[in-house]
Amino acid sequence: MDDTVTIPRAEYERLRAAEGELSDVRVALAVEARISAGTEELVPAQVADRLIDGEAALRVWREHRGLSQSTLARSSGVSRVQIVDIEAGRNTGSVRTLRRLADALDIAVDDLIRE
Repeated sequence: MDDTVTIPRAEYERLRAAEGELSDVRVALAVEARISAGTEELVPAQVADRLIDGEAALRVWREHRGLSQSTLARSSGVSRVQIVDIEAGRNTGSVRTLRRLADALDIAVDDLIRE
């Protein structure tokens, strides 16, 4: 037979809140560990703000990495014209193209795709 414990509702709610906070702390510690290990990148607020504001992700990441369109074209094997078109929103780029650009920028393909 299972043992049961009766506690006041307020105590139950406090324990539930503490459980949620503990979960948040564990996530934060995992992120800190990845940052310390060099496997997690901190994104400056300025970059995040530009992305949130809807600016072309390719342009934001390219400029954040300090690359010109020509340099990115050379390092990714994607033509500069394609890069210009993607940044201007005239073209979305194929999966293969986005993969090559993401690899050259050292980001995930998802970072280039707008929902």
